[in-house]
Amino acid sequence: MHSDRVLTLPNALSALRLLGVPLFLWLVLGPEADGWALLVLVLSGATDFLDGWLARRWNQTTRVGQLLDPVADRLYILAVVVGLGLREVIPWWLALSIPLRDALMWGLVPLLRTRGLSSLPVHFLGKSATFNLLYAFPLLLLGDGEGTAAELARTFGWAFAIWGVGLYWWAGVLYTWQVRRLLATTERVRTRG
Repeated sequence: MHSDRVLTLPNALSALRLLGVPLFLWLVLGPEADGWALLVLVLSGATDFLDGWLARRWNQTTRVGQLLDPVADRLYILAVVVGLGLREVIPWWLALSIPLRDALMWGLVPLLRTRGLSSLPVHFLGKSATFNLLYAFPLLLLGDGEGTAAELARTFGWAFAIWGVGLYWWAGVLYTWQVRRLLATTERVRTRG
């Protein structure tokens, strides 16, 4: 059930999360204040969980919230890979593989619109991929240093990153298959004009 209300606490948390994206980039690329940048990512992760939980618990699921949440996730992931790529914490093949998958997904939107849709429902594999990536990059940022803690963070960060990228692309393949199937089984929506 969707609420038509836009001004809800879950939507406010999602909007607040969006404001953290440029702050994170500035912290990573400007003063290289990695501790503060990590705090922004932790707060983003907490509000990501909290906004969804509150929306379901308080019956405040809205179309705006369903749009803001994945957009905020994608922008954080993009900001992190760009920031860590420019800082040379991660290699460029990794930094480019994620936006390329997102470009594939955006390329499917015009096809969905021919069937009267703008997106597909998020499935568990996509959520798992995002979960892995949202853990991988803070760990890799933490691993950009010396010592045992940095080594452990780097090791776990790469484990999450490899799984995350693999799942991210596998989810992209599944979404593409779903769109192909939808195009074959659903009639084209007639446009006025």
